[in-house]
Amino acid sequence: MKEFGPNIWIAEGPTVKAAAGFHYPTRMAVIRLTNGDLVLWSPTALSDDLQAEVGAMGVVRYLVAPNSLHHTFLADWQRAYPDAKVYAPPNLPEKRKDIRFDAVFSDGPVAEWAGEIDHAIMWGNRITTEVVFFHRESRTAIFTDLIQQFPRGWFRGWRALVARLDLMVAEEPAVPRKFRVAFTDRRAARQSLQRVLTWPTDKVVIAHGPLISHDGQAFLRRAFHWLAE
Repeated sequence: MKEFGPNIWIAEGPTVKAAAGFHYPTRMAVIRLTNGDLVLWSPTALSDDLQAEVGAMGVVRYLVAPNSLHHTFLADWQRAYPDAKVYAPPNLPEKRKDIRFDAVFSDGPVAEWAGEIDHAIMWGNRITTEVVFFHRESRTAIFTDLIQQFPRGWFRGWRALVARLDLMVAEEPAVPRKFRVAFTDRRAARQSLQRVLTWPTDKVVIAHGPLISHDGQAFLRRAFHWLAE
């Protein structure tokens, strides 16, 4: 676990194989609320060591799947913490019927962490509906797949070519072209983005790419300039 700000930590997980043989690193965020309860965002592979580290920080009360693509290890964490409340993005409960979901994100605030964690649903995308989070205390926005950057050489052969064309290995973390094209309802997407851009973001966590430690709002405006315009 790596501290990323007050009451927020990052854990790096194993690399997983996705569609078409593409390999992705995994990353989890842990947020501790003022009452000591923990929110686990995009839980990565469960291990005894990781569970012990998390347990030393507080009580695991909430497990969060931030989009319909990040749920691989969720069932393992639910078995380990059966009393934790599991939050899902729209459409994921229909995809993972083996997991008990207690709530599906809507545009309204989550009562249990209102005033500490905000969220915005990025509507209008045909690939996935991603829920973006903002931890107020650390001024950290948390993205999953909508912003990515892989190091050069991460992909090989034809996958390297696809990654380059898709902006997955751009000079700065960017929204991959496939996700840009998938925003077929641009009006809904812009409304979602406007909400994100109202946050006083200083830091940004992305699941697949470097951690942004300063000037977060300016970074987000650059990443989404194509949509804002």
